[in-house]
Amino acid sequence: MRKLVRYYLILSVFILSSCGENTDKKSGENTAEEVQTETEVQTSEKNVILFFGNSLTAGMGLEPSEAFPALIQNRLDSLDYDFEVINAGLSGETTASGKNRINWVLNQDVDVFVLELGANDGLRGIPLEETRKNLQDIINTVKEKNPDTKIVLAGMQIPPNMGEEYTSEFRNIFPELAQKNNVALIPFLLEGVAGDPKLNQQDGIHPTAEGYKVVAKNVWSVLEKVIKKKQV
Repeated sequence: MRKLVRYYLILSVFILSSCGENTDKKSGENTAEEVQTETEVQTSEKNVILFFGNSLTAGMGLEPSEAFPALIQNRLDSLDYDFEVINAGLSGETTASGKNRINWVLNQDVDVFVLELGANDGLRGIPLEETRKNLQDIINTVKEKNPDTKIVLAGMQIPPNMGEEYTSEFRNIFPELAQKNNVALIPFLLEGVAGDPKLNQQDGIHPTAEGYKVVAKNVWSVLEKVIKKKQV
């Protein structure tokens, strides 16, 4: 509990001061046209898992290969699952801005959609019903684009700055939406990482490479079941 309180205090200060920062890193481009074409063909033949979130998904402060979506790709490859991971995380993203860009992101076929948004809303004190509605709208859009897409919702928690009632109701948004929409839920994305200095970068918020290994386990414990159902 002491670790979580420390984490929450740092979280409220850091994200509010840097919510507009975009630290996405671009991957290198292939120089050989033949290799590029071959990669495109291989990618199109695989099922797609799209991670849609904020800096926690983007892997702020680390190499893309160290963020949890890349670690999930490694796990998939090691188990010979025919899935391709796309990291669509954007630092500073809120549910409102996520709602605005969701149609652009879905200009490709997505088999599994992992939604990780909401923390920045809570830290800004955005009305809970607005956050809930935006998340619901994103879920609706995914379902409308492709009813067969499996959705995973990542739960998040915020510090008690906004009061106990707000904090509690914010936390409940995620399981309630998961139940309402019959989608899989990761109870708390940062379980086992939040508040632990050894697993977080100097900002006290974003996981280190070791921290992301724990986050990846949290995600995989839910995602693997979804993948298996998708392959049936």
